[in-house]
Amino acid sequence: MNIGQKNEDSEKGSEKGSEKMRDGRNNNNREKQQAGVLSSIPTLLRRMEDCVLVVLLLLMICMAVTQIFLRNLFDGGIFWGDVLVRILVLWIGLFGAMIASRQNRHINIDIITRYLSKQAGIVAGLITNLFTAVICLIVAWHSFQFVCMEFEDGGIAFARVPVWVCEAIIPFAFIVIGTRYLFLAADASKNIRGLRERQ
Repeated sequence: MNIGQKNEDSEKGSEKGSEKMRDGRNNNNREKQQAGVLSSIPTLLRRMEDCVLVVLLLLMICMAVTQIFLRNLFDGGIFWGDVLVRILVLWIGLFGAMIASRQNRHINIDIITRYLSKQAGIVAGLITNLFTAVICLIVAWHSFQFVCMEFEDGGIAFARVPVWVCEAIIPFAFIVIGTRYLFLAADASKNIRGLRERQ
């Protein structure tokens, strides 16, 4: 009887151990799936930005070419076509700035940084990124107030499209750019800590 009980206890223990192993594997699989979903979100947002920029660029080109043909062939054009082209130029410029900020490819003057050491260059990058983020967020705040004023005025830009809708890209773009430069500054601070720990 003792031997039988020992065998039963060992079988129960092995079953419990296998159940724990299965639970551990299931938890690991769930964590990997969650991490995969979270890591795919930035890629999806980048693709959306690229698609929106391409669509806006194609729309602007088509509208400009259409206006040229209508004026040359029929001595006329779409009444609000020129206004739409100017607004599309604004949107394309700001979307391009957003895309450049995610890759840290904005125009910069690196006369001094090329002569600095590696750590000093990272510190200079940290200061530059923080300064850029602060300026962008200030511009975003004031442009948001400007858009609110346009919303209250109720002006029309073209074809029953309100002015504030056309200008809403300004605060949105500067919020995105400022946030991305805050992340770049955080990465620079991590690099500084890493260099200090190595030393």
